[in-house]
Amino acid sequence: MGFFSFNDVGIDLGTASVLVYIKDKGIVMREPSVVAVERTTGKLVAIGEEAREMLGRTPGNIIAVRPLRDGVISNFHDTERMLRYFMRKVIGRRLFFKPRVIVCVPSGVTEVEKRSVIEATEEAGARHTYLMEEPVAAAIGAGIDILQAKGNMVIDIGGGTSDIALISLGTAVISNSIKVAGDKFDEAIIRYFKKQHNMYIGELTAEEIKINIGSAYPRKDDVYMDITGKDNVTGLPKTVRITANETVTAMQEPLEQIVELVCSVLERTSPELMSDVAENGICMTGGGALLYGLDRLLMERCNIPCYVADDPIACVAKGAGIALENLESYIENSVYDYRRGDMYGGQY
Repeated sequence: MGFFSFNDVGIDLGTASVLVYIKDKGIVMREPSVVAVERTTGKLVAIGEEAREMLGRTPGNIIAVRPLRDGVISNFHDTERMLRYFMRKVIGRRLFFKPRVIVCVPSGVTEVEKRSVIEATEEAGARHTYLMEEPVAAAIGAGIDILQAKGNMVIDIGGGTSDIALISLGTAVISNSIKVAGDKFDEAIIRYFKKQHNMYIGELTAEEIKINIGSAYPRKDDVYMDITGKDNVTGLPKTVRITANETVTAMQEPLEQIVELVCSVLERTSPELMSDVAENGICMTGGGALLYGLDRLLMERCNIPCYVADDPIACVAKGAGIALENLESYIENSVYDYRRGDMYGGQY
């Protein structure tokens, strides 16, 4: 059967969603990383999309939560149950054939956070767990040959973290991560409505605004949405019209932090690798890469070409699966195997 068995999977364990990749099948599952549980008993009520629809709508005895925050596990027990559910959903209950799993994590995770991910995955039924930095996996999933002696820069903007890495010879030569990404965009939009329109909107409404008309760069042809929320004074329903260019103002603070992240990594880049990056451009992956005008904003501010990968949301999971299929090539520098003591090619 070779180095890769049928059940082996690559997982993008994201703050906003979990994606699972299986060899020869590609991405077999995309589900929100949300669980709904009973407050008193802790019993699971729903997981994934069904639980996400309950956010902000649950009765008093049920709570819908995200067990991962800012790219790391904030609730180990719920994460383990969520992983077990997703793994059984995609590979069935063939417990005799436990899968090997590569899980992708942000580049800035601590040793304690790595151990939490490994334990949660193996408690969920994995035979052996490997870890991989999200931007490295994203580069592979975007079709970049990271094993070459050539610099490639990738920024992965997910739900909880934005990770950037300069990769050469299969290793992240320089990497950085901040806990500013899609969730912070949503929070900024919520704050904007509270300040400018004196009304409250929920997480799902803010996310809908971000996806439909959210912009990082001003649009010539402005678009708008009518949004209904709760008036902070009267407590009654209130509807306002918001334009795409208003969202540029609303999200200015987290956008500036992402620009600063990219610039900080570029400042630490050697002239030879900078030449490669200028030639190849910065590859943008993750759901945040789909924000209108973000590539243009980064190009304008950092003076480096930027482009969005094909299917950017799937790049990390796809890259994890490809790495697991070709583990001999990636195990030395790109993949962390705690049983061997490998630390991403000596980066940590």
